[in-house]
Amino acid sequence: MKNFASFFFLLLFSFVLFSQESKKQDSVKPIPPAKSFITSHQGVFGGKTISYTAIAKETYLTNDKGDSVASFWSVAYTQNNIKDTSKRPVTFVFNGGPGSASVWLHMGLFGPKLVSVDSEAKKDDGAAPYSLKNNEYGLLDLTDLVFIDPVGTGYSRVIGKGKEKDYWGLKEDAKSVTTFIRQWITDNKRWMSPKYIAGESFGTTRAAAVAKELEGDGQNMALNGLILISQALDYAGSTSDHYNITSYVTYLPSMAATAWYHKKAGKGKSLETFVQEARDFTYSTYTPALFKGDLLTESESDGIADKLAYFTGLDKAYILKSNLRVLLPRFQKRLLYDEGLTIGRLDGRFMGDESDDVADRPTLGDPASYRIGAAYTAALNHYYASGLKIEMDRPYLTSNGKIGQKWRWRTVPDGSYWEPTPVNTAGGLGEAMRRNTDLKVLVASGYYDLITPFFDAEYTFSRNGIVNDRVQMTYYEGGHMMYTHQPDLEKLSNDIRDFLTQD
Repeated sequence: MKNFASFFFLLLFSFVLFSQESKKQDSVKPIPPAKSFITSHQGVFGGKTISYTAIAKETYLTNDKGDSVASFWSVAYTQNNIKDTSKRPVTFVFNGGPGSASVWLHMGLFGPKLVSVDSEAKKDDGAAPYSLKNNEYGLLDLTDLVFIDPVGTGYSRVIGKGKEKDYWGLKEDAKSVTTFIRQWITDNKRWMSPKYIAGESFGTTRAAAVAKELEGDGQNMALNGLILISQALDYAGSTSDHYNITSYVTYLPSMAATAWYHKKAGKGKSLETFVQEARDFTYSTYTPALFKGDLLTESESDGIADKLAYFTGLDKAYILKSNLRVLLPRFQKRLLYDEGLTIGRLDGRFMGDESDDVADRPTLGDPASYRIGAAYTAALNHYYASGLKIEMDRPYLTSNGKIGQKWRWRTVPDGSYWEPTPVNTAGGLGEAMRRNTDLKVLVASGYYDLITPFFDAEYTFSRNGIVNDRVQMTYYEGGHMMYTHQPDLEKLSNDIRDFLTQD
């Protein structure tokens, strides 16, 4: 009996060990061979015929033990027959989210092919087929381009012993993108090339963090410039929240611009003139009033409400009921309330017809997103298959909501004291600019962007230790993705050209 008990215990112990080992093995994701697709092309950019190579590939990142832990997907366009690459710039491009792939900047601004959507934001993209066109405003005559999809977007993913939590966080994301950039530069022997980063939305948050991160780890890499499209460096100015006074300040001029666009305010005045009025009122009158709060007299509140109605096109009684604070989602529903339409958040020019007209926020999502999303998704997948000859065993994720749900904003290690504060990578950019006196910045803002308002860019860059004589601010009559507006596509491309070629 004693021997049987010993045998039974040994069998049970072995089973437990086997189960634990099986679970451990299940958590280790397979490491298939990295895929690479190389094609040759020719196109006209900047009036010049350019022969170039497109390399779409997986790059495996390793941990400190040499294990492959993540696969970064990128598409690089490099000009052929360049004898001295030390004179040839390279620009790394990514979008934001967090959880967005680079499809938007790839198929909307920088890539060799662009998808066509309605420039005036009046029509839906509808169903396939969609129109692809050559990007005559592309930049391949000036710079090589590398489009990056962070882990969890596009085709990028964790592999082997890699874990999503090591990449889905503010600091973790910046570190992994920095590692990829260094590896790409090393693999392609481009350490002497001028280097730029172009990011959009959270991609600008990332760009500022990466610029700082690149200076560390014993591999100091100094950037020549950052192209920040719809910047989001300090989230205090881009988070519409009932108790966030800063956002009421930063959003008002964009509300005024959008009301002007829809002919609800500023009649008879130019956009620039009306916007400047809104700036002046915000700084001189509205901001002190917000800080006085309930200490305002009835007469003072009435006067502020008059001016807010003048700038936003909203009913004065509604503004008074809102206690002089109109949250952005409510503005989206109220501006065209009489017409039964909801305006977009990414781009206030877009409109949606929702069934619930009296809701206090959009109920279908963002018209500026769902009216163009299908076209971008289809265009990228078609272009990958037909133009770049890419064949993968999984779908390309243009966005991944799971990332946002699991994202780690914490900026200190677990176990360390931390009080949550609005995300702000602007201070890191200021430090990077002071250490690297060649680092220059282009900030591109759309007047009708109601998610990262242009006034927030001005607010952010007027503080945080940023060296403003190396910052160029540009403005466009579009929204978050101002390049969907054809005149702004042309203007933004020319502004970036000037930025890349200035001394």
